[in-house]
Amino acid sequence: MGDSGTSQIENKHNKLGLSDEQVLNMYRDMLLVRKIDERTWILNRSGKLPFVLSCQGQEAAQIGAAYALDKNKDYLCPYYRDAGVVIVFGMTAKDLMLNSFARAEDPNSGGRQMPGHFGGKKYRILSGSSPVTTQVPHAVGLALAGRLEGKDHVTFVSFGEGSSNQGDFHEGANFAGVHKLPVIFFCENNKYAISVPYSKQVACNSIADRAIGYGFPGISIDGSDVLEVYKVTKEAADRARKGEGPTLIEARCFRYMPHSSDDDDRTYRPEGEVAEEKKQDPIHQFTHYLKEVGVLNEEKEKEILKWVTKEIDEATEYAENAPSPAPEDTLKHIYAE
Repeated sequence: MGDSGTSQIENKHNKLGLSDEQVLNMYRDMLLVRKIDERTWILNRSGKLPFVLSCQGQEAAQIGAAYALDKNKDYLCPYYRDAGVVIVFGMTAKDLMLNSFARAEDPNSGGRQMPGHFGGKKYRILSGSSPVTTQVPHAVGLALAGRLEGKDHVTFVSFGEGSSNQGDFHEGANFAGVHKLPVIFFCENNKYAISVPYSKQVACNSIADRAIGYGFPGISIDGSDVLEVYKVTKEAADRARKGEGPTLIEARCFRYMPHSSDDDDRTYRPEGEVAEEKKQDPIHQFTHYLKEVGVLNEEKEKEILKWVTKEIDEATEYAENAPSPAPEDTLKHIYAE
């Protein structure tokens, strides 16, 4: 374990107001989300799960942003890859596994929705939908409602860079800009809209450039640096609470896995691209930083991995054996009862 007094790396987290315990929790959550994701792929390939949407490679962006919010009063409108964001707001490995197995106890939808359609009143998460970007105008509406009720909550809405081409994004951003609403527009730019590379989707240099048209700041950051993401998202939340309006953040990431378990990314990605990008793995970067500043040692690392593995093993076993929804419950919560 390195001594923080002799460390060659600057202690960034203390400067940001984060304790050693908080950054270890961030590390634990990043690892938990990565390992849940890896487990669901194994279960999918063994025929036990029908569908997986992966967040591998985007954990730093998600965890860093979520830690900058107030989970007791802020609201989430996440997109389908945001397992990291919802974990921070209270969802457990068991919740995510129940969702993946489509069980009756799934807190997101009672097993009615496909995986990644997060939602839950007790978690302050607005339910998502299959058409991409519909969560953006919903987030803006939530922020407006808070303003009308005199509350100081911030709404966090995330989406991929492909979603920033949809009308919903532009309408939501325009309305939020005009009314200076407390919204954080968080774009996880993972370089591909399914199979379409960034260069064929967007003409501007950065998604963050789009903010200027709506009258609020746009910031592009390294989405593999969890502390940088935390810093910028915290500043955006503080601005929003002071009544200074929205912020658009582009977190530049990379998606390590195919778009979904039904996709073959070898048909559109250049050979070796994923291996090259993995050299910047956000979890490896953060592990290195924590060891250099003396917060993480080998013993602590093993202890956290052991806890993560136990959580996932128990969650998998529970969800696999949990009952499926009753067929007659399909129409529940659709019509007035």
